[in-house]
Amino acid sequence: MGWWLVNADTLAESRFVVSPLAEATACLLSLEKASARNPAERAWLDTHLPAYRAHLAGDPVTALLLKAARGRGWIADFLTPAPSGEGDAVFEEEVARVRAAPPETAHADIEVALRGPLPAPLRRTDLPERAADLLEWVWTRIVLPDWPRRRRILEADVVARADRLSRDGWAAALDDMRPGMRWLGADRLQINTFDYPPRRIGGARLMFVPVTPREAWATWADRRYALVYPCSGALAEPGGPAAPEALGRLLGPARARVLVLLAAPKSTTHLVALTGRPLGSVGRHLRVLLDAGLVRRRRAGRSVLYYRTPLGDALAETDTEYRSL
Repeated sequence: MGWWLVNADTLAESRFVVSPLAEATACLLSLEKASARNPAERAWLDTHLPAYRAHLAGDPVTALLLKAARGRGWIADFLTPAPSGEGDAVFEEEVARVRAAPPETAHADIEVALRGPLPAPLRRTDLPERAADLLEWVWTRIVLPDWPRRRRILEADVVARADRLSRDGWAAALDDMRPGMRWLGADRLQINTFDYPPRRIGGARLMFVPVTPREAWATWADRRYALVYPCSGALAEPGGPAAPEALGRLLGPARARVLVLLAAPKSTTHLVALTGRPLGSVGRHLRVLLDAGLVRRRRAGRSVLYYRTPLGDALAETDTEYRSL
């Protein structure tokens, strides 16, 4: 398996980082895979995949570059630089690092990803520029128009993770973050199930980077290590799970949806992003659910998280249990 040796100081000083470039890269990988896990993902692909494929059809070199850079279970490092972790990340500044990668570095990274020689058509010096241009296309056409909502979802995930970390510790906060990742104890953090040698990252900057598509990868450079993971309340599932019909008749469809979404703690901002309803409307629904004893709230830093009570759990899950009999 692949695991990192992380000392206590590095873990204590690690941080969550929102990266526009990581979000664009995750969307790019999802488009390239073109595989939907649910109807909402299929709708997203149906909306954006035709334009994406038409764009690459006119640029076969970049299409081959992306296929090679995805490799065999490992993404070429030059395509996924670790965030700086300093202040609010700006896409244009992040993608400039992809564009500035030396051509020989891109060649070497692709060979590592492929576990073999660089394809002859890619023996050229403009690969970093082509990769950056493609990421800019995805950012401009797909991510940027929806970035405010995406960012709210990402920030809400960070708040919920930080709250879980403060209550249950690192093992609980990390174990469900991404497939194959868990805290092994004794300063060992398993990052995936691949057979890679361990890396000692004491004294480095460790960052956890949420993205809305269901993509995950690890990256590092210049003593900066980042683990990209799919956040909860993913954008690929707008609106979240549907409220049971019986629950909707009892509480009203909008209020029932809020209750169903609170299977995991969420902030008001998170609920606004997932439901698409105004802040005042979500606030009124939460007040009724609070007064009825179906949800509770607690403060996590500067945010307030809402979560279901046992009574709320029972009410939200009754319809599912009944239909399974």
